[in-house]
Amino acid sequence: MTVTKTRALLVGESWMSSATHYKGFDQFGSVTFHLGATPLVDALKDSEFDLDYMPAHDAVEKLPFTMEGLSRYKAIILSDIGANSLLLHPDVWLHGKTVPNRLKLLRDWTLAGGGLVMIGGYFSFQGIDGKARWHRTAVEEALPVTCLPHDDRLEIPEGFRPSITGPGDHPILAGITGEWPILLGANEVIARDRDDVEILARLPHDQGGHPLLVTGRHGNGRTLVWTSDIGPHWLPNSFVEWPGYARLWANVLRWVSGLA
Repeated sequence: MTVTKTRALLVGESWMSSATHYKGFDQFGSVTFHLGATPLVDALKDSEFDLDYMPAHDAVEKLPFTMEGLSRYKAIILSDIGANSLLLHPDVWLHGKTVPNRLKLLRDWTLAGGGLVMIGGYFSFQGIDGKARWHRTAVEEALPVTCLPHDDRLEIPEGFRPSITGPGDHPILAGITGEWPILLGANEVIARDRDDVEILARLPHDQGGHPLLVTGRHGNGRTLVWTSDIGPHWLPNSFVEWPGYARLWANVLRWVSGLA
């Protein structure tokens, strides 16, 4: 019997790096391409979710421009992709034409019942040098947190262990036991002061107690933020290899999709 899986979309988590190599008098250049979501994709491979992975460079043109297109998915994850990538389609940037605003579409898709997730990174929330630019956008309106108006990175090279503040029987924390592995950083955000907003995990008190895992509602939809990463460098391989990693992300998608 064929089992129908719940469709989810992961947007972002890719980048290209350009390097110049100097060897005495001579030099040459190289370009490398990186996919940062491989740990999450692998962890969900055998789950009840059919996860589409849309790298950042593809999302610029391929993220749907209609509510119908977004509604193919029960959950959409934005991870390490700046607002500009969804605002500056080539028709706008190169040709001065108009296109639908996909940040407003994502907000309205969530309002209608979609499950929206934002994961931390250098181009999440406000990001490195404030360049992610999610502050004061339509997507921020749907999130259970607000973004700072400047560089919001919390670089913690000595590492920190998440402080679990939510109830152990919460669907997102279900089945996750024992001590959580260390993380190396996160984005600083401010949890909204609303009855529907729940902080399930924080940074420890001596690292500021900032929100790490926050849930909320937007209209008929559910929203969630994880302010650290889904893979190196903020989330080390020891976290990826932890049995709770796959369980956590399956639980997250189950909750935001309204299945738990």
